[in-house]
Amino acid sequence: MIDIRKRFGALDVLKGVNLRIAPGEVIGLVGDNGAGKSTLMKMLAGAMTPDSGQIRIDGEELTGSGPRAARSHGIEMVYQDLALCNDLDVAANLYLGREPYHRITRRLDHAAMHRQGAADLKRLHIRVTKMHQDVGTLSGGQRQAVAIARAVAFDPKVLVLDEPTAALAAKEVETVLQLIRDVSSRGVSVVLITHRLQDLFGVADRFVVLYEGVVWREMRPAETNLSELVNSMMGK
Repeated sequence: MIDIRKRFGALDVLKGVNLRIAPGEVIGLVGDNGAGKSTLMKMLAGAMTPDSGQIRIDGEELTGSGPRAARSHGIEMVYQDLALCNDLDVAANLYLGREPYHRITRRLDHAAMHRQGAADLKRLHIRVTKMHQDVGTLSGGQRQAVAIARAVAFDPKVLVLDEPTAALAAKEVETVLQLIRDVSSRGVSVVLITHRLQDLFGVADRFVVLYEGVVWREMRPAETNLSELVNSMMGK
């Protein structure tokens, strides 16, 4: 992302942000409320359009607009509300937007969705055993895992996760963090937005701190601590 700028009325939200992510790298994107984190990532995912600047994936400029264009360039984002359909089962949620149809009847191939969906979850070490279970009955951690697995199924180059561990129990948090490690080990770049800063130290390769619309600092987890990270978020 090169010199990304965005203004809402008289407010400059992003003032020329530059961000580079390597394949398989996990970045913890942090900053106080209003720093521009979500706005920046929504532009990467096609949900917003920057006023100026460029986005390049493997040197190729991202063209077009909207999430569909971003997806065609290998960018997926899992939002905080997950966008899951509670009344559909696990398999149906995994295949939203890429439903397989039977080649003869041209009807939805439910058997293929359940079979392949189970294989996808197993490959990511996600413990959801009942593919026919409605997503609305799953735990918070399981729902988050299903949302991430659905995004990964589109074979992204970059995966953005917005507050993936919010409101989860400690055991569920570790499950999601391990899933992030598994995804990055496959060469997928991950951008993690979270206010649970302690989680970042277990998965992030680098912290990128936004402050008042600019990249204020970049830090390595091994070279800093929680207190210093919080201070940098306040512009210190």
